[in-house]
Amino acid sequence: NNFKTLGNQLPALDQGLSALLDDLRDRGMDKDVTVVMWGEFGRSPKITNNAGRDHWPRVSAAFVAGGGLRMGQVVGASDRLAGDAVVPVHIHQVHSTLYRALGIDVETTQFIDPSGRPQYLLDNRQPIKELV
Repeated sequence: NNFKTLGNQLPALDQGLSALLDDLRDRGMDKDVTVVMWGEFGRSPKITNNAGRDHWPRVSAAFVAGGGLRMGQVVGASDRLAGDAVVPVHIHQVHSTLYRALGIDVETTQFIDPSGRPQYLLDNRQPIKELV
C-alpha cells in the first residue's frame, strides 16, 4: 500500500528537506554541506497487485544538494517506463562526486587492503561532470 503510505509521509519529508536546505543557505553553509537523499535500490516500473512496487536495481534515483555542486538539474535518464537507464550514472560516479565535495582526491587517495595491497577508493574515479 505504498501509494497511500507515501501520500501521508512525503509532504512531511518535502517540508523538512526544504526547511533544511533553506536553513543551510540562510546560514551560508550550503557550499560546505552536501545533503543526499537516496534509497538502497530502485523500484520496479510496474505496480504490483498489492499496490506496491518490487525492488529494481536497474534504475534508481537520488537527491543531492549543496556542497558547492551545480544544482537545479536532472542528471541521467531512464526509458519512458523507468525500466532501464538510457543515460546511466554509475554509483562510483556518485561516490566520486561526493568525495570531491568532501575535498578527497580519488585520483590519488589509496588505502591498504587486508592483503597489504594498495587500493584506490573507487574503480571508476570520474565524478558526475554535470555537477562539478
